[in-house]
Amino acid sequence: MLTLLICQLLDLAVWVVLIWVVLSWIPTTAGHPLQSAKDVLNRVMNPMLRPFRNFLPPLRMGTVGVDLSPLALLVTVFILEGIFC
Repeated sequence: MLTLLICQLLDLAVWVVLIWVVLSWIPTTAGHPLQSAKDVLNRVMNPMLRPFRNFLPPLRMGTVGVDLSPLALLVTVFILEGIFC
């Protein structure tokens, strides 16, 4: 029962990360309908990504920095799914 709950939470985490990444690519303004969803997801994602961002700085590609912390989070979630599910 507990392992089923853990597996479902890990699956939910994967979907939240993927949705957050896709929404981060969409430019929005203060009045845009997606802005409130992006704000909620930012509040959920930032605590999960903070440890990875402390360990893994942005990758510089010219003048652009690429944040690899969502990828690191997904790898961690997939490893946990392999262990528990």
